[in-house]
Amino acid sequence: MKLLRYGPRGHEKPGLLDSDGNIRDLSAVVDDIAGAALAPETLAKLALLDAAKLPVVREGVRIGACVGRVGKFVCIGLNFSDHAAESNLPIPSEPVVFGKWTSAIVGPNDDIEIPRGAQKTDWEVELGVVIGRHGRYIPEYEALSHVAGYCVIHDVSEREFQLERGGTWDKGKGCDTFGPLGPWLVTKDEIRDPHGLGMWLEVDGKRYQNGNSANMIFRIPRLISYLSSVMSLHPGDVISTGTPAGVGLGQRPPVYLRAGNSVRLGIDGLGEQRQHVRACAA
Repeated sequence: MKLLRYGPRGHEKPGLLDSDGNIRDLSAVVDDIAGAALAPETLAKLALLDAAKLPVVREGVRIGACVGRVGKFVCIGLNFSDHAAESNLPIPSEPVVFGKWTSAIVGPNDDIEIPRGAQKTDWEVELGVVIGRHGRYIPEYEALSHVAGYCVIHDVSEREFQLERGGTWDKGKGCDTFGPLGPWLVTKDEIRDPHGLGMWLEVDGKRYQNGNSANMIFRIPRLISYLSSVMSLHPGDVISTGTPAGVGLGQRPPVYLRAGNSVRLGIDGLGEQRQHVRACAA
């Protein structure tokens, strides 16, 4: 299934994308694509629905972030060997973990806002993993049973804030609008192998990133097991698993986002995002 959330920001409703590309309203079935709705038993019930009997949503409606009420937005840095090389950093011996504030989350086609004073706002296409079942100290062989599905994430990053101001990476990662999610949450049964997905990103029509999730250093079962050893994982938690080479920082000379740019990105089987870049309005 392809699950989604649609409508005005802060008032999104749950939906399902049918086989003809129509959005069907799920409001009478679940209150949101969040929390308990992501549990295996609930997803199994949704899979049995006859989509043709659900109300059709009008065309042109705004698509929101594909997961609501996200508890934790956990990111993994330097998880692709080619990206570590372009960043002139060694391959990590264990996962590099940082947080992205949930206030950064926006819809897949909402604007990206460059923060005040920012000069090095960068792009990163990433594969998102959405947790559907609570767990602690999860062994790798059980890890995928805790996954509800996958989505596209744009891990927008302000490199000066992240790398040149001391402290942790978090302040360059969690600015408002820096976490587009979606367009949909694709349940794991539709993705045969999450470690074989093409990933790409373009700015103003120029392709900068063209990688594959096969090049992850730490694969998804390892990441889930590792994270669950230092924090409990809950339904609706989102894990962003790292980006392939081709970020703006890695260009020679570096290239960064500017107001007026258009960004387009996608992952095989998970859909596409499109964003307009604008300056901070306030």
